Amino acid sequence: MEKKFEEIIEKAKYCLHCPTKPCSKACPLSNNIPEFIEKIKNQNIEEAFNILSETTIFEPICGRICPHENQCEGSCVRGIKGQSVPIGELEAFIGDYILENHVNVASLGEPIMKNNKKIAIIGSGPAGLAASYILSNNGYKVDIYEKREKLGGLLRYGIPEFRLEKKLLDDWLKKFILNNNINIHTNIELGKELNLDSLRAEYDYIILAFGANISNKMHIPGEEKDFVYGGNELLEYRNMPDFKEKNVVINGGGNVAIDSAREIKRLGAKKVTIVYRRSEEEMPAEKKEIKDAIKDEVEFLFQTNILEILDNKIECIKTELIQKEGEKRKVPVNIEGSNFALKIDYVVIAIGSHPNSQTIEKLGLKTNRWGYLDVNENYKTSDNKIYAIGDLAGVKQTVAWAAKSGFECAKEIMKD
Repeated sequence: MEKKFEEIIEKAKYCLHCPTKPCSKACPLSNNIPEFIEKIKNQNIEEAFNILSETTIFEPICGRICPHENQCEGSCVRGIKGQSVPIGELEAFIGDYILENHVNVASLGEPIMKNNKKIAIIGSGPAGLAASYILSNNGYKVDIYEKREKLGGLLRYGIPEFRLEKKLLDDWLKKFILNNNINIHTNIELGKELNLDSLRAEYDYIILAFGANISNKMHIPGEEKDFVYGGNELLEYRNMPDFKEKNVVINGGGNVAIDSAREIKRLGAKKVTIVYRRSEEEMPAEKKEIKDAIKDEVEFLFQTNILEILDNKIECIKTELIQKEGEKRKVPVNIEGSNFALKIDYVVIAIGSHPNSQTIEKLGLKTNRWGYLDVNENYKTSDNKIYAIGDLAGVKQTVAWAAKSGFECAKEIMKD
C-alpha cells in the first residue's frame, strides 16, 4: 500500500486544480474533483473521502466502473494536449484506503431518528441504494425489496467479477451504506410476492428502482434461434452455455458488449468477435475497455452489420457512415454487394436494453413512448405515492446517473 500511496500522490500532483472545475461539471454527481485531489496531494485521504462523501456513496465502485473518458476525465484540461488526470483511479484509491485501513469517517455518523414515515424501495441497484442511504440517514424507515438473493442489482449481477469484485461490494455496503434504519428483504419480486396495492397500504412512499435489463432485439431473421442470447440476461443470470473452443459473435458497441466478450473469452471461447455497425471512434465503450478487450484477444469488426443469423454462420454486410441532415451522428448505411459470412456457434446481442414490459403493464402506471415509466422532473409517476428512478425512468445508463436520480428523488420526498 505504501508504494501505491506514493504513486497516487504523484498522479494527484498532475492535476492543475482548475478554478472552473470542468471535470466536476462533467460528473453526473458533481463531485468536487479538484478539491478531493488537492487533499490527496497533501496526503490527507480522510479529508479527500469526506469531500467525495458530500456527493457520492460509491467511491471505490464508481472509481472502477464509471465511463470516466466520457464524463470527468473527458473534460479534464490536461487531456487537451496530453493524458487526462486519472480521476477514476484516484477515487477508487480513496475508497480502498478507507476500507482497508478501517477508518471511521466523521461525516458518516449514525442515522438520525426524525420521523415515523416508511419507504418501500423496489430494487437494490445504485439508484435504489442511493435513495435508501439518503432517506435512512434522515430518519425514514426504509424497506429494500430485492428479487435476487443479495443486494447490488446491476453492480452484483450485471458487472463481471474482473471489473468489480463482489467482496469489495459486500464490504462497502456493510460499512458505508446500510444502517439500522434499513430493512432488507431478498428473493421477493414485484408482481409475484409483492403487489403495489399492498405496498400502498403499508408505506408512505414507494420508489421503483428495479432497472431496465431486457436486451433489445435486432429484428432480423434467425434472432429467435436457441444459440442467440441477450447480453444483459447473460451477464445478469449467468446461465452460460459451454463456450469452450467455440466461435462467438457479439453484436454491439457499449459496455455490455465489451463485458460479454471478455467474460466469454475467459470461459474458454476459441474466437470472440465484436461486430459494430459504426467506426471505433464512435463506439460508446471507453477506449480503455476496448484496449482491455484486445488484450484479452477479443477481435473487432467495425462498420459491419448483421443481416441474418443462420444455423452455423451469420450473414454480414459492410457499412459506410453518412452524415444525414438533422442527425448529430453519422448514420451507418449498408454497402451494396459487400456481403460476407462469419462462422459462429453462438451469437450475443448487446445493443441496449429496455424495461420488462409485462411487469410494467401490471403496475397500472403511465409510461412514455419508449416504454419507460413516465415521471416528472422530480421522478414522481402518475401515482403521487410512487416514484421511479434509474434505468426504469429512462435515466442514462451509468452507475453515476442512476445514483444521482436516487439522491434527487430522496431529497424530493424529504421536502414533502
